[in-house]
Amino acid sequence: MDASFWDDKRPAGIPATIDPAQYTSVIDVFQQACQKHSDRPAFSNMGVTLSYADLDRYSAAFAAYLQQHTSLQPGDRIAVQMPNVLQFPIAVFGAIRAGLIVVNTNPLYTAREMRHQFKDSGARALIFMNVFGHLVQEVLPDTDIEFLFEAKIGDMLPGLKGVITNAVVKHVKKMVPAYQLPQAISFKKALQRSQGQRPTAVSKTLDDVAVLQYTGGTTGVAKGAMLTHGNLVANMLQVYANMQQLAKDGNKITKDSGEVIIAPLPLYHIFAFTVNCMCMMIAGHHNVLITNPRDIPGFVAELKKWPFSSVVGLNTLFVALMDHPEFANIDFSHLKSTGSGGTALVKATAERWEKKTGCKIGEGYGLTECSPVVTASPGDGLSRIGTVGLAVVGTALKVIDEQGAELGIGERGELCVKGPQVMKGYWNRPEATDEVLDADGWFHTGDVAIIDADGFVSIVDRIKDLIIVSGFNVYPNEIEDVVAAHPKVANAAAIGVPDEKSGEAVKLFVVANSPDLTIDELKAYCRANFTGYKVPKYYEMRESLPMSAVGKILRRELRDKE
Repeated sequence: MDASFWDDKRPAGIPATIDPAQYTSVIDVFQQACQKHSDRPAFSNMGVTLSYADLDRYSAAFAAYLQQHTSLQPGDRIAVQMPNVLQFPIAVFGAIRAGLIVVNTNPLYTAREMRHQFKDSGARALIFMNVFGHLVQEVLPDTDIEFLFEAKIGDMLPGLKGVITNAVVKHVKKMVPAYQLPQAISFKKALQRSQGQRPTAVSKTLDDVAVLQYTGGTTGVAKGAMLTHGNLVANMLQVYANMQQLAKDGNKITKDSGEVIIAPLPLYHIFAFTVNCMCMMIAGHHNVLITNPRDIPGFVAELKKWPFSSVVGLNTLFVALMDHPEFANIDFSHLKSTGSGGTALVKATAERWEKKTGCKIGEGYGLTECSPVVTASPGDGLSRIGTVGLAVVGTALKVIDEQGAELGIGERGELCVKGPQVMKGYWNRPEATDEVLDADGWFHTGDVAIIDADGFVSIVDRIKDLIIVSGFNVYPNEIEDVVAAHPKVANAAAIGVPDEKSGEAVKLFVVANSPDLTIDELKAYCRANFTGYKVPKYYEMRESLPMSAVGKILRRELRDKE
């Protein structure tokens, strides 16, 4: 369907169009935002808050250092490998202001994964957290990296507090394995050396690549999606357009500035990168960075400190929060929106969250290759559990069959996306690009979807995860969603395994949250809730399931071990 199909289906207040040409680049967005919102808080972490003016000043210093004290040139790649700390936005915006291409890198990568990404991107510089320095030392000889910047967790804390924090991390908690990188420059000292300096202006167009964002690699080797300044600006504006929705009282659901946004998802992941690190520039909002969301007691304690109006997470995180005994003592009176992305939202989780907080969870959908947001759920109670919402402004969607023919309303097929947020292509992989981007500009997602008459999109599953039992399609998401609703189940995953009779059979992996859950109980539950061919044939109880950094179950890893 053309993008106009959704124009009369979105809630009041959301514009029908966006104009990325109002900005010349991400740099332009950043500079205008810092000027407009200079006195407002931009990011908070570990008790320190940076205003937009602070962010402008620090990133300018880093950009100036890159230009004056390295041989890096516009277009060179710089890898940023840090968790959610204040140094992350400073480094990213400083690098972009210096004309460099940012390569977002997961700090939890193994040496093999780091080596691949650094070599594939041709990165010449790396900003890393000292906790991971031993891995950097291991992979460095196999890369083109010439310039290293070492960051420490306490670097942005004032005076003695920062020194003590870094000492505790290294000597008490033993979180910094020994390494030798004498050529590494202290990120903090680089900022101090160029303090008060402004970078030489760099000319960038909307067509220039701003970020190499590597796909998760869940379906093969990780590829670098070339996201241009135009892609990121468009997606910023698309997300911002959704914020303009009017509530029932006629006021905007989200104010133009001053909202407190909780950011537990990693900024190096494209979803949080665009929503929390980029889009909030336009909106002038305040992002509270959660460095370690897996520390649920610490996360809950942080939530108690803020009158937050929005939080974005995923199913496993929502469940963990609600299971904590102090969750009931958090003040949710300011909460206007809860967003879920990255992995399927379980209906039981959504219903439980709404009951406890008074706020519905709106599920969205996106892909690395789409900068990432493709669809978003409307707020103010209009979201529909089980769907990922409506296409964002300026985005066309269609569902196609195996022959490439477009299917109609309510029919199930591969989802294709066309819009200004769709990537330029994969870095140095023209053949891989041609496999997913057709001549008419449609990106073929590999996801099975349904679009209903109201424009709401439902993601049924990944094509590659589809299980075919005796010729019938079985969608793992459906199996997992139903099994996860069992009161004794914490998590579940379903895969297809070879079967002599049916070609494939369903194998179910379950993580229990009750010690008395039995296989027989699971079998009876599945027989009561699924038609015959969908009932799992094999069952396995696990302590945990393999997951990506953002909580997505890695079914491929389960299949590989069968």
